[in-house]
Amino acid sequence: MDRVRSVLGETYEHLLALNRITVLRDTLLSEYTRFGIGGPADLFASTSDAEAFIAALRIARASGLETVVIGGGTNLIVSDEGFRGVVLKLANDRIYADGETVHVDSGVALQTLVDFTVDAGLKGIETMTGIPGSTGAAVYGNAGAYGHSIMERVSRVHFFDGSGIRQLNNAECEFRYRESIFKRHKEWIVITTELAMERGDAAALREKAGGIRTIRDKKYPPTMKCAGSIFKNFLLAELPPRVAAEIPPGVIIEGKVPSAWFLEQVEAKGMRVGDIRVADYHANLIYNDGQGTARDLVSIIDELKQRVERRWAIPLQEEVQYVGFAGAGDPAHQTAVTI
Repeated sequence: MDRVRSVLGETYEHLLALNRITVLRDTLLSEYTRFGIGGPADLFASTSDAEAFIAALRIARASGLETVVIGGGTNLIVSDEGFRGVVLKLANDRIYADGETVHVDSGVALQTLVDFTVDAGLKGIETMTGIPGSTGAAVYGNAGAYGHSIMERVSRVHFFDGSGIRQLNNAECEFRYRESIFKRHKEWIVITTELAMERGDAAALREKAGGIRTIRDKKYPPTMKCAGSIFKNFLLAELPPRVAAEIPPGVIIEGKVPSAWFLEQVEAKGMRVGDIRVADYHANLIYNDGQGTARDLVSIIDELKQRVERRWAIPLQEEVQYVGFAGAGDPAHQTAVTI
């Protein structure tokens, strides 16, 4: 324990010596997650400068302490005990257009990116309006809505691989439904992304985005402490035939089966553990209704997974990432590195 304290102290001093970075001790991570849940991090460092961030990441990794990188915190479930190690937040925020190519830093809120492209009359991501979180997280998890995902527009991603800045083109990012190569290489950190857009009418794009935003805000109110949908939807083609045969045709949307349908069949709506609730109107929406805890949140997620597994023998997969659960029995609860 004394050695850990010594390493933490040394790492804290090294981080403080960097320029353009804020370093805190024992700060509550609940302040940086949309669920409003999470205990303290031993060390928390935030910067909008990519060079300072990379320097901080190198210091943290060289210390031997556990290290996690976060973005907007939308899809994070942080342990009530917090995180024993270093949490780094990259809050870079540049965004500009070069013709039909948009250059955007990973720390830019996805909504800011959508608004920027709509106002510039650039078509391609307007259906993603209202999705919370950072652009880096959107690339990391291939975010999308209404039949479109960000992979359709990504032309190049610049990222830090632990040694230096590299870049991948769209094909090399290995995008698929809610997946990318970055999810399999959690040590890689997205720094900036180039998007190939199309010319469009700003007024028409604004009207379309506005209609989608109205619908989304009714389902996921901006003040709700939630991560949006908790579980990924299923690809119909990947479901066992015996399961696919049970699904009403009207439920299938563009080859996907909403996880909410399976959850409805196992009476998920309205479930509650402490202050953690499943919405009465949407079985795939779990939210913090007050002073919810990570323990109760994980408990309800695990219960829902077990119910679906028992009935159909298919696994629900979370869209959320776990932080501070290292050593938990379920491998899904191991420490995640995400942006």
